[in-house]
Amino acid sequence: MAKVDIEANKNEDHNKLLLSRLNYRLEKIHQGGGESKIAKQHKKGKMTARKRIENLVDKDKPTFEIGAFAGYEMYEEYGGCPAGGVVVVIGYVCGRQCVIVANDATVKAGAWFPITGKKNLRAQEIAMENRLPIIYLVDSAGVFLPMQDEIFPDKEHFGRIFRNNAKMSSMGIPQIAAIMGSCVAGGAYLPIMSDEALIVEGTGSIFLAGPYLVKAAIGESVDQETLGGATTQSEISGVTDYKMPDDETCLQTIRDLIDKMGHFDNSGFDRAKPMAPERDVKDVYRIYPEKGAKPYDTKELLKCLVDESKFTEYKAGYGKTIICAYARIDGWSVGIVVNNREVVKNAKGEMQFGGVIYSDSADKAARFIMNCNQKKIPLVFLHDVTGFMVGSKSEHGGIIKDGAKMVNAVSNSTVPKFTVVMGNSYGAGNYAMCGKAYDPRFIVGWPSAKIAVMGGAQAAKTLLQIQVSSLKAKGESLSQDDEKKLLDEITERYENQTTPYYAASHLWLDAIIDPAKTREWISMGIEAANNAPVEKFNPGVLQT
Repeated sequence: MAKVDIEANKNEDHNKLLLSRLNYRLEKIHQGGGESKIAKQHKKGKMTARKRIENLVDKDKPTFEIGAFAGYEMYEEYGGCPAGGVVVVIGYVCGRQCVIVANDATVKAGAWFPITGKKNLRAQEIAMENRLPIIYLVDSAGVFLPMQDEIFPDKEHFGRIFRNNAKMSSMGIPQIAAIMGSCVAGGAYLPIMSDEALIVEGTGSIFLAGPYLVKAAIGESVDQETLGGATTQSEISGVTDYKMPDDETCLQTIRDLIDKMGHFDNSGFDRAKPMAPERDVKDVYRIYPEKGAKPYDTKELLKCLVDESKFTEYKAGYGKTIICAYARIDGWSVGIVVNNREVVKNAKGEMQFGGVIYSDSADKAARFIMNCNQKKIPLVFLHDVTGFMVGSKSEHGGIIKDGAKMVNAVSNSTVPKFTVVMGNSYGAGNYAMCGKAYDPRFIVGWPSAKIAVMGGAQAAKTLLQIQVSSLKAKGESLSQDDEKKLLDEITERYENQTTPYYAASHLWLDAIIDPAKTREWISMGIEAANNAPVEKFNPGVLQT
């Protein structure tokens, strides 16, 4: 009788429970403003944002949603803002990858919250970095006025979007906008700064000031259609290029426009015939440990992700707490940097903790990153890192210097970088492994991901010590029961802030994904990145 692997079964149950929780939350987010608001949209003869995207993209190709959890559990005092009030996907239109941005008018009439602006800027950043055509499906009431001070004036606020329109135009990145609902005030610049603009008759309107504001400002009484409806803007002002009878025709016309676009030079990343891993990709559920606390065989996990389960390890006997390897993912050549979670011995026979970056590991990773840049090989970073090694021995050995070397290599890397946060991503380890601040083309997390300056237990104890010391300085003290209660409160608050949902709500992650779909995400990302030229690598100041 086959031996039952109880530990693997526990891991699988736990990870599938996390995945089920993820899918349940996504289902709620996909409802947008709810059934009544969706019915109201349909009554006006309009599709919902997600239905518009569904009708625009190729049916036989996958779509990849960016920022589904943007705004998650934020703005509760205003009724919430599912998906940040805007749906962003990378999808295929007539076989060509495009970024699609669709305002969700079921969420506060598509009004812009602070996170809405941040998400739109992220969509434009993806288009600019990867030279992808971008399609805007506009249906928005404009800035959410109660929060205007947090969305209007700053460098990364609402106005930056129109600056990006102009920049993309100068870069030769195609932009197509469809006015499928309201488009008012400053928001009117977005479609008109695009290369071509369509407007839907009866539902689409665009103007700098609506009828009420016109009446208040200059005393003129004018209805919405006369002021900025489809006929006015297509036949009188010439502001828009195409007048469409309905949503369906509008979306089909966009497909026709994309279909006629020419093709641009690509970067030339190497791709062979895609091969499935020999190990079942769903074995990641059985390998990744329950709650991420225990060591596991990182190389076996890699075998679930790479083609034919084959990889060529770089400096296998040196710097063992990071694994660097060449492999293929869905045919694409990649360089993988992954934290090794096994407890290992270094050349001196000393034990090294899994998930911790030591000097030799940082040195190895820096050299590997430079090699990948020399060979024009995209980099994939897989996080399960608790940070750099601390203590007098590490400091005397120059851990800061070696860590800085790795951070420098990551910062100056010009080949595209893709980051997957599988488990822990703490402190400077997050930086060295290409966290959000280091410009990965895409950064996603598994449901088991945790992002923070340090682990919850250490952070909570540190914060407790600070509060207790502060009370003692005032001549006050806490009983043991009160200390425990305070520690529990601090731990709960801190743990909530380390979850992938908290990270994704603030767009520190582009998405939370099913671990078994990691290959698809990386492949999509490299295909997108292949549209943009790669600059020559200059390592900067790197001590060797």
